[in-house]
Amino acid sequence: MSQPKLYLFIGAPGAGKTTVAKLIAERTGAVHLWADAERHKMFGQPTHSTQESIQLYEYLNHRAAELLDNGQSVVFDTNFNFYEDRQKLREIATRCGADTIVVWVSTPEAVARQRAVHAPELRNGYMVGMTGEQFDAIVAKLEPPAKNEKIIKIDGAKLDPEAAVRLLKL
Repeated sequence: MSQPKLYLFIGAPGAGKTTVAKLIAERTGAVHLWADAERHKMFGQPTHSTQESIQLYEYLNHRAAELLDNGQSVVFDTNFNFYEDRQKLREIATRCGADTIVVWVSTPEAVARQRAVHAPELRNGYMVGMTGEQFDAIVAKLEPPAKNEKIIKIDGAKLDPEAAVRLLKL
């Protein structure tokens, strides 16, 4: 049996992280832990409060560890835009004997903004459309990969599934 993998994502809202996450899950059979969908399951009408986020990520981190411990690969679909958060998940993966793969879905801010803010349709299973202020707040805090981080960078603006598969070596 091969070593399980933990896939983490960096990218702005609307960058294409979920599209890449679904591709990885489909190609590898990894379990797709999708934070947005889990938040809606747990809270119905989420407020995105600090307490809600703490509860959500405690659950998701525990679930990821449980799956990795059982030898299953995990696609952890959320913004791991903080180095400290990526490190915490790397530590979980290491304790479980898993490799960590960080995927940076890089998309020009204007394109990501258009997708995230001006998309009044049902996308990814729920109604999207954050405010410009919410988008700006998330993007302002995004910590790009550190020099010591090994990442796979994917162009989310012109997402080519076959190119992504090659980059990810799936």
